[in-house]
Amino acid sequence: MDAVSVAPSDARAADDARWMAAAEALARRGLGRTAPNPPVGAILVSREGRVVTRGWTQPGGRPHAERIALDAAGAAARGATLYVTLEPCSHFGRTPPCADAVIEAGVARVVAAIVDPDPRVSGQGLERLRAAGIEVALGAGEAGARRLAAGHISRVTRGRPHVTLKLAVSADGKIAGEGGRPVAITGEASRAQVHMMRAESDAILVGVGTVLADDPELTCRLPGMADRSPIRVVLDGALRTPSAAKIVATARDMPTWIVCGEQASSDAEARLASAGVDILRVRRIGDRLDLAEALLMFASRGITRLMVEGGAAVAKSLLAADLVDEAIVLTGPSTLGASAIPSPDLGVLTDRSRFSASADCKLGGDVWRAYDRLGPSRTQV
Repeated sequence: MDAVSVAPSDARAADDARWMAAAEALARRGLGRTAPNPPVGAILVSREGRVVTRGWTQPGGRPHAERIALDAAGAAARGATLYVTLEPCSHFGRTPPCADAVIEAGVARVVAAIVDPDPRVSGQGLERLRAAGIEVALGAGEAGARRLAAGHISRVTRGRPHVTLKLAVSADGKIAGEGGRPVAITGEASRAQVHMMRAESDAILVGVGTVLADDPELTCRLPGMADRSPIRVVLDGALRTPSAAKIVATARDMPTWIVCGEQASSDAEARLASAGVDILRVRRIGDRLDLAEALLMFASRGITRLMVEGGAAVAKSLLAADLVDEAIVLTGPSTLGASAIPSPDLGVLTDRSRFSASADCKLGGDVWRAYDRLGPSRTQV
């Protein structure tokens, strides 16, 4: 007789929540490293409640988390429960389906946090497990798993990356010094957290104004995490980025993309391309680059999680185009004065019909506020 999804008892539900939280912690190790695949965590637990093995999606998206845990377990997987943050895949890609591997391993029960919205899967993996007589439970740790898979969900359902806007704002509402001069707005604790955000993103985007004013490296500078630096992307409609800019000078070591207009100088393109920069051309809408087209292009290149760090014009344009999915606003304790560059209007983030406040806390001497874009209700298979 085929198994069906079972509503767990309170005790089992508590166990499921505890193990799924551990699987989510494993999945987080893959953030910023698994694109175009989602970061997934998996734990095999014996009937006696002991960890058999664990796994998480490896850099580049392979092997999958389930495959790692199952291969390490061998015969010990038989009769165990598999906790996994995303439905096991059911399609043939570069490797056979994980759902088939789960069945072959003799796993007795699978607890999945969320259904994979990829149309090649979308509930079919779970149905395959049920048809094989495996008990399936769905929904433990759903909220955390959705946050981890936000980039994957956005890419397969909307064709664009999940966009996180980060802004550092002074106590008097400014984001840079006079004339765009870079100034330290937040403290060390906030800066370390921002570098962790970079490490957990597939790409980081700024406008050319930020490059000209600040000459940033846009890398992850946490100790031992230089290899977690994201792809650097610059919006530069007329290709004004100088060859001496740090992101150009290091383009052969760290991928750098510059997005320009269709009419930008071919000579400037050749100059930047000779330094190892990838040039992406998109159309213009008025005097602005078509940001929606740029995001579609990023997704086609495998980007699932995009972090936007500046400047004011880029932030304003993305908010106006309703292309921001998450916003992090860091407010420092100091003021910069009337001549400093003002922050874009952030009133949209407090519009409860568009965003909800998801965090409000102190980080050192700074205030950290997070906002999540509201979307249509999601259904499960």
